[in-house]
Amino acid sequence: MRILITNDDGIHAPGLVAAERIARALTDDVWVVAPETEQSGASHSLTLTVPLRLREIEKKRFAVTGTPTDCVMMAVAELMKDARPDLVISGVNRGSNIADDVTYSGTIAGAMEGCALGIPSVALSQAYGFGEDWKTVRWNCGETHGPGVIEKLIGIGWPSDVLMNINFPDCEPAEVKGVEVTEQGKRDLQTATLDRRVDARGNPYYWIGFKRVRSNPPMGSDLRAIYEGRISVTPLHLNLTEHRVRDRLKPLLDGPSPPRK
Repeated sequence: MRILITNDDGIHAPGLVAAERIARALTDDVWVVAPETEQSGASHSLTLTVPLRLREIEKKRFAVTGTPTDCVMMAVAELMKDARPDLVISGVNRGSNIADDVTYSGTIAGAMEGCALGIPSVALSQAYGFGEDWKTVRWNCGETHGPGVIEKLIGIGWPSDVLMNINFPDCEPAEVKGVEVTEQGKRDLQTATLDRRVDARGNPYYWIGFKRVRSNPPMGSDLRAIYEGRISVTPLHLNLTEHRVRDRLKPLLDGPSPPRK
């Protein structure tokens, strides 16, 4: 099996080391193509207005001056064009990618691009900040449980237009309370914040951030699973059509364009 690894935290991120350890537990044929710098929050963006630069660090290890989407595209269309990867692993992200996070996440986007290219893809994220030791990221949790979860998923299989979003809880490997197949949740208390500051010339500038507030999510959601110490596995579909609304609108709106009243 040939595995391609990318991420959104950049080529020097500790989570990339964790992803490599997970991948090498499954195969010896591991390629790394990751952003030269951090691309958190880049979502599924492409670099279109400036050229991409590719830097070879060592055999099968490259950095790209672009987004996770750029990295996967570069790997599949150029670096690995003679033998495409059998699996794309995006991550391991520093922090969870659950609920509303998936729409912003460059980690999810790396797996999304692999999925769009017809390659089975998984996004891996390591939750942290839920306990008293809120600054410690327990990479060993994902490193310990990741290979088994991925191997089982590969054995089961999943549709080509679906990616698997896997989040590891903020706990030691022995404290994990199992695996749960979940649905994407919704944060009911999580709010974005704008931190306004002033530079040396008196001009304002802003940092975007998020408050770390626990909600009370429903059972079966990715949020609940992570809060309660379980590994969350959420299948995500590339097709964003909301079929219930579509079915309601069709008989009411299909036909000649309605005149403006």
